[in-house]
Amino acid sequence: MPHTNNPLLRCILERRSVRKYTDEPVSREALLAILEAGRWAPSGLNNQPWRFLVVSRGDERTLALAGCTKYGTIVRAAGALIAVFLDREAMYSEVKDHQTAGACIQNMLLAAHALGLGTVWLGEIVNQAPQVLDCLDLDPAAYEFMALIAVGHPAHPGASSRKPLPELMLEAF
Repeated sequence: MPHTNNPLLRCILERRSVRKYTDEPVSREALLAILEAGRWAPSGLNNQPWRFLVVSRGDERTLALAGCTKYGTIVRAAGALIAVFLDREAMYSEVKDHQTAGACIQNMLLAAHALGLGTVWLGEIVNQAPQVLDCLDLDPAAYEFMALIAVGHPAHPGASSRKPLPELMLEAF
């Protein structure tokens, strides 16, 4: 693959979802760096509608969140959890703001990987958004739950594959 000596492109190509973590804690500095990366994602009209809530290992809310998803084992094992929301008052376009939440989440996943941490973007839990908001004592009229990111020191590397690019192209160029 061309440009694999570029650190950003290499980070994108090497990042994988990590679902098992060691017991080593995730530092506050690392979490702040990850959140900063999310904060700098692009947003329409620069509205920056994302909001974050960090739940650290040992926080009693971890068990409540684990009960909201079939991936509770991952939630309980993570060194920290980052819940990502959209602030409904800051939103101006549902489609655009959902897209910007994805960009924000991707920035955080890449930042964590660059710091040597593993993450997984837990999406199934959005099916229980009302429960999640209740567990975190947040008003559903004010916040829309987008994702839960599990963060930790990887117990093993993640693995994945991708379809060949020509298979994804609607027409050749």
